[in-house]
Amino acid sequence: MKIQRKYMAHYLNAAFTDPEASYVRLGRDLEEYAPELSANVEKKSNILGETSIVIDSYQKQGEVSPYYAEEGDPLFEKLQAILDGDLVLDDLKTDMVEVKLWGDEDGAYPAVKEECYIEIVSYGGDTTGYQIPFNVHYTGVKTKGTFDPSTKTFTAAG
Repeated sequence: MKIQRKYMAHYLNAAFTDPEASYVRLGRDLEEYAPELSANVEKKSNILGETSIVIDSYQKQGEVSPYYAEEGDPLFEKLQAILDGDLVLDDLKTDMVEVKLWGDEDGAYPAVKEECYIEIVSYGGDTTGYQIPFNVHYTGVKTKGTFDPSTKTFTAAG
């Protein structure tokens, strides 16, 4: 049986450097969120006509567009603070939790938390509303665990 897209959830920590996480689920206005993997591929051919292929790493990035600003939304408040303060470097660092909501897990679903940086692409938009589209650049630093959507809490695996 195919798994519906709504069961692969992406929660972005809108608190960024704040020690108390504030996870916001992406998707309200998104028709698609699909982090792309750019592999570092090395190919070598020898004189026998054989080719060896080595894939030694991935760079992962996701695009959140459109993102409509909503008053009271902690993610909007952080994105606006980035714009207003011209924030850079570690002020853009946060984490994303990918949660697998399929299966019966009694509220704690398998999840992977990954460190990431937020890059705002533009702001403004058209007559449909104030928009702040952004990219998510993943670092590859991951922690496996579980996530409870009702409390929006991540628990690292022991």
